[in-house]
Amino acid sequence: MNMKQLLLASLCAVAAPACAVTAVNPFGVNVRSSGPSTVLLSFQNLDPGETAAEAFWCGELQPSLMAANPQLQLPVPVQSSNPCLPGTLYGRLPLRLDRSRSSTRGSFSNLTDVMTIPASVARRAYQDAQAGLNSSFFYVRRFVGPAGERFVVVTCRMGGGGARTPLALLDVRLAFDTAGQRPTVLALERGQTPPRASARLLYNGSGTLRGRWEVVQPGDPEPSEDDLLTAATLPVEQRALQRRFTLLERFDIFLPPTGEVTLPGPDPARLPVALDGPYKVLLRVEASDDKEGQSNTGGGRVALGGGVAGFAMPVLRYHVGAGALPGTGVQGSSRSMVLLSPDAEASNEGRLTFAWVDPEGATLLQLEVRTQPAGAAAAPAVELLSAWVRPGVGRYEAPPWFVAAQKGQRLLWRVQAMDLQGAVLSASDWRAVELR
Repeated sequence: MNMKQLLLASLCAVAAPACAVTAVNPFGVNVRSSGPSTVLLSFQNLDPGETAAEAFWCGELQPSLMAANPQLQLPVPVQSSNPCLPGTLYGRLPLRLDRSRSSTRGSFSNLTDVMTIPASVARRAYQDAQAGLNSSFFYVRRFVGPAGERFVVVTCRMGGGGARTPLALLDVRLAFDTAGQRPTVLALERGQTPPRASARLLYNGSGTLRGRWEVVQPGDPEPSEDDLLTAATLPVEQRALQRRFTLLERFDIFLPPTGEVTLPGPDPARLPVALDGPYKVLLRVEASDDKEGQSNTGGGRVALGGGVAGFAMPVLRYHVGAGALPGTGVQGSSRSMVLLSPDAEASNEGRLTFAWVDPEGATLLQLEVRTQPAGAAAAPAVELLSAWVRPGVGRYEAPPWFVAAQKGQRLLWRVQAMDLQGAVLSASDWRAVELR
């Protein structure tokens, strides 16, 4: 920090909260000139109640912004609501690409922002550079709060998107190698080994891509959108909060500055196929050490910044056992329903929840629970519970009195789906469960 920047920072500290956001890091980045780019930014020391609003890409800035802040490292007020010089607005950040998050590092209240530059913005900047204008352009984030409206500027320097560009994922496509077919959900028989999977990655920068393959099994909690983000996309203190699932395999590969690579999937023999139901294979990308992707949060520099992505990772889906109804995207034609839980045993903690996958087209679903005969000479099965559930719920919690009365008993349960006329569309097999 030079003397001029130090003086401005001192004035901000004396006049607080009038200066609001004090810095952004990095304040200058290398980006691709021929496609999209993704970079992690940290806006430091926000005031209480100060929030990020819209973001712009400008070819040239308003003269008042340039004159008041020649280094483009500190925010300054601008009279106009548009920080771009007229005719040089390249675009605004789409809401679907906004991954900004509040972050706390020590006494600093920060905002991490994943800047994803669309290819259309890069093309406009490249065309202006060809015409003899400045080859750099600007990312401007607007903040509103008690101190008023502020603009913070990041300089984007066009390049080849290679080794001096932060390592970030631009697009990820997952698929099973199924001889040209790409079913929405791959249907497998119990015990059948799935085909090999792979991930096609488009990226900018170069460096180490580190991560793991995991699988979500029937009965596991569903991964949230935060769970599907790459670790480097999240603030440092939130990365450890991502839920972990069953580990299949780890990977650690070097990505050259070519922009595209095919990542082999996990060993197919490691994919579980013992239980009927839906499975999800997850690509979990961990943060890796990337000098170009470092970002100073004000409370310390984030060294593990490689592997940022402006979107949640896609998932690979496969289904073991009976398929769903036609039209659901499952490859297969069986009309049996899919049960999720409970399996062979259920703990007696006063609660018993039955869960299943709703088929398409059902108007009403019926849950049936009955006794399981102990042998050929045993008394016939007796119906213990029958419940009607509307579509879209996919679960039923048994009453506490029922759970207490059936402790230590072996039961059978199934679910049937009905149409508007009351005819059975599909039905699951009977599944045994013992309450403990």
